[in-house]
Order: sequence, then C-alpha cells, then structure tokens
Amino acid sequence: MAYLASPYTEERNGGIYLAGTRVSLDSVLINFRNGASPEKIVQAFSTVKLSQVYGAIAYYLENEETINQYLAEGERLLESAPRLSQTNPELFARLEAARQQLYSKQK
Repeated sequence: MAYLASPYTEERNGGIYLAGTRVSLDSVLINFRNGASPEKIVQAFSTVKLSQVYGAIAYYLENEETINQYLAEGERLLESAPRLSQTNPELFARLEAARQQLYSKQK
C-alpha cells in the first residue's frame, strides 16, 4: 500500500520510517501513544532530530485512520509470527536466562 508523501517519513521495505533514518514510524508512535513527549522520544532514538519527531507525529495526526490501519496490520503480522520459544527453544532459554540475570543486577 502506498502512503501519503511527507518530508518527515519515507516508505521502504514495506514499512514507514523517519526520513533518512532506520527508526520506524511505529517506534515513534508507540512511544507517543504511551505518553512520551517528543523530547523523550529523541532521547530514546539518538539518531533523530526533534523536528523529525514532531513531523512524524503531525503526519500521524493528519493521516490517523490510514496510519492506525498500518499499525494494526503490523501488530497482526507480529502476533502471527512464530515465537522464538517455539522455533529455537535453546536460544530462547539462553536469552531468558541472560534477561533474568540482567534484571536481578538492576535491583
């Protein structure tokens, strides 16, 4: 599906990204929808400028219905993808153990 052009976003590899970056529009919008300010989003993605984040949010607000459909399709694809715990249980167990170890160190 082709999306409306914007100087702040670009479509490639089947997704929408902030122009000139590897940061997906999804990533910015998930943070925005969870209450993160544009300044906090820039801190989370150091390769983007504040103006790019504001532009991406404006693009979303101007095309909310279309972008909501795009996000919903991405969520459906993610949910239907095979889980690592099923496809590679050994790797999943090692990653889970490392995550638990990291979590216990942060306490």
